[in-house]
Amino acid sequence: MQEFLQACAAAIGAQYVLTSPADMASYLADRRGRFTGAALAVVRPGSAEETAAIVALCHQFRVPLVPQGGNTGLVLGSVPDTSGTAIVLSLMRLNRIRAIDTINHTMTVEAGCILQHIQQAAAEAGLLFPLALAAQGSCTIGGNLATNAGGTGVLRYGNTRELCLGLEIITAQGTLISNLRGLRKDNTGYDLRHLFIGAEGTLGVISAAVLKLFPQPKAQVTALVAVATPEAALQLLGQAQQACDASLTAFELISDYCLQLVERHFPALHSPFQTRYPYLVLLEISDNESTEHANGLLEQVIGAALDQGLAADAAIASSIAQSAALWALREHISDAQAREGKNIKHDISMPISSIPEFMRDTDALLQQHFPGCAMVTFGHLGDGNLHYNVSPSADLPGDALLDSQPQINRIVYDSVDRFGGSISAEHGLGALKREEIRRYKPAAELQLMATIKQALDPLNLMNPGKVL
Repeated sequence: MQEFLQACAAAIGAQYVLTSPADMASYLADRRGRFTGAALAVVRPGSAEETAAIVALCHQFRVPLVPQGGNTGLVLGSVPDTSGTAIVLSLMRLNRIRAIDTINHTMTVEAGCILQHIQQAAAEAGLLFPLALAAQGSCTIGGNLATNAGGTGVLRYGNTRELCLGLEIITAQGTLISNLRGLRKDNTGYDLRHLFIGAEGTLGVISAAVLKLFPQPKAQVTALVAVATPEAALQLLGQAQQACDASLTAFELISDYCLQLVERHFPALHSPFQTRYPYLVLLEISDNESTEHANGLLEQVIGAALDQGLAADAAIASSIAQSAALWALREHISDAQAREGKNIKHDISMPISSIPEFMRDTDALLQQHFPGCAMVTFGHLGDGNLHYNVSPSADLPGDALLDSQPQINRIVYDSVDRFGGSISAEHGLGALKREEIRRYKPAAELQLMATIKQALDPLNLMNPGKVL
């Protein structure tokens, strides 16, 4: 492979072809620190043309490649396996914002742009890019597109797929194809954009994208509402949607155990309530009229919920700082759970109407088979996506919990399937759920996916071992 590495160095510069273990280490470990792969090299092109040249060399020399952005994924989709035969194709140097069109409400960005930087650039132009994730300070838009990331604004704005109007891609053969026109209507054949979004780098490499921008709301108001049950939260959601329509931009469910973890591991963060409640709902309204109008909507919703007994208490943020403090409770759950110890994560979705019954039935099944396991349940109730995680306890320590992960996954995933859901809502399949999905997706659908993969990547060089 020396000839291949020399060709890569000639194409992009030797300093951007990393081969020493120390230089490659951070690119080979997954975000949760549970898996470390091996690579022939880490290659860091600086433009779409250089990226295409590297992919063409991989095709010529039959070298597999693993596209990687910020490496913040949770399903082993952006790290190589342990064979050491693949390169990691890091896109972090493709980090330019190429253009902002304030009339067309679009932004053209390269794949390595950090999500938070895109949000900031949109805000500086007086516009909004609404994709928001806990990892937005380190994840890249290329990774967001490759996994069709969700986040907290899906209820109003949709997944990443809905926020993209065009792609620049590099095929498995190294051909650069650009469709960055930013059109909202273009019925001229198959929409290849949708094929590559969510494909996790298994069909080609996304090098740039045209993103939708939106007007900045004139006001955003946030509230934390205490409820007794998921059923009450669901009823509150219906009433909030009825009253607020598209102004309701976020509706997050947080169990009390999640809140306890956050307060234990981040003492500066705490509930605004003196009393403990089984569940909290974090909701946000983005209004195009005024702060007064937004507050009026929120007070109407919360007042009715309190009067009907749906809500037990509520706290409405009266400043940006208070809103940030409420959101911090939600955004620190994953970090708090990690500090608590080893855990088993599930990123699931189902019809919103099924969520309370799913939680009740699956909680009971897990306690029946693994008494004492702790449930860390939170997520985007407004769009049907739960992070349904299992943590250790005094009765079930971390090592024993992880030893039981296959059985726990089976209970959860079978239950998800029974309720008509998906075992991956926004994280993707990667290598972690590649085999699991075979149990739940129809064989004909898997075969069609395999046919597409074979047609676009017949040598199986693009992120092999992921998804299929």
